[in-house]
Amino acid sequence: MKNNKLSLLLLVICFFLTACGEKSIDSEGNGNYIVKGEVISLTANSNIKPRIKLEKVVLQDFRVEFTTAGTVKSIPNHYAEIAPPFAGRVLKSFVRLGQKVEPNSPIFEISSPDYFNAQKEYFDAKQEFRLAEQNLKRQQDLFKNGVGVQRELEEAETNFSTKKTALENAAAALRIFNVEPSQVILGQPLVVRSPIRGEIVDNKIVIGQYLKADSGPIAIVAELSKVWIAGQIKEKDIRYIHQLDEVEVKVAAFPDKVIKGKIYHLNEMVDESTRSVQLLIECDNSERILKPGMYVTVRFIDTPSPAILIPSKAILQMNDNQFVFVQVGKDQYQRRKIETEGTFDGKAIVRSGLKADEVIVSEGGIYLLEAK
Repeated sequence: MKNNKLSLLLLVICFFLTACGEKSIDSEGNGNYIVKGEVISLTANSNIKPRIKLEKVVLQDFRVEFTTAGTVKSIPNHYAEIAPPFAGRVLKSFVRLGQKVEPNSPIFEISSPDYFNAQKEYFDAKQEFRLAEQNLKRQQDLFKNGVGVQRELEEAETNFSTKKTALENAAAALRIFNVEPSQVILGQPLVVRSPIRGEIVDNKIVIGQYLKADSGPIAIVAELSKVWIAGQIKEKDIRYIHQLDEVEVKVAAFPDKVIKGKIYHLNEMVDESTRSVQLLIECDNSERILKPGMYVTVRFIDTPSPAILIPSKAILQMNDNQFVFVQVGKDQYQRRKIETEGTFDGKAIVRSGLKADEVIVSEGGIYLLEAK
């Protein structure tokens, strides 16, 4: 009797030890799995098995692709708004809309009292400088031959220096208007010239029109063989953007045309309201497809790099953690925490937690959650 009681006690102890370390019946009492520690083992007759699909983890070349909207802009150094430098009347136009021009090409001619006064001041200063120069030479010769006076020589030198400065200032005033002082003829109208190479994209020149000093541009010259596209990218995508990376640009007006461009500049400041960063893309526009102000779609393609991609539906979420079930033996699975860095076309990029050649549960992992 004593031996029977001892055997029964040992049996009870074994039962409780087994119950603490192993769970063999699911919440519905179907006996679908056995849990030992972190490993879930499906039983031979488990009805979960048909619902579990597996996939081998593969390291593959992957390139990030995403799109954004952009606006075509002229390049600032290739764009010039030509306005009258002072008040005056337009006497002549040298250009027409669409005409090609070179640097220093004449655009229009304007007659102005202000320009006439600038010319007069230059010629007056030039005459006074010549007189001062002649007087200085005369005083230097007299002093050299012993008949000059030191005070008169010093006065001549001071006067020469003053007149020279006045002449330089008058010449600088003319150069502001892109005029070479040595070629100025008193009373001649000013010819306004183009500062850059390009074509006339806007022409508001009216012969005989009187323009005020604060009038807006009456002609615009732009070099549009290359243009910029200004776009916005989200803060989270900055890591995929590198200077000189190639992008593809598409325009609604030419849906079958793909235009290549390169990233020219990425702004250092983040727009706090949109959490995005502006970037500039330089594009060849020799076919004149891209027009300033036009909306386009920009497609970014990152440089290929090795990455682990798994189906997004294989990832399960608990609190703030992501995890998948990894196969550790036949019909045996273990939960593994992972970190991802974005999803593309139903695939998630795994940053950490998985290695190549491991096998994961790609579908049906939710049925294993009941075992945890």
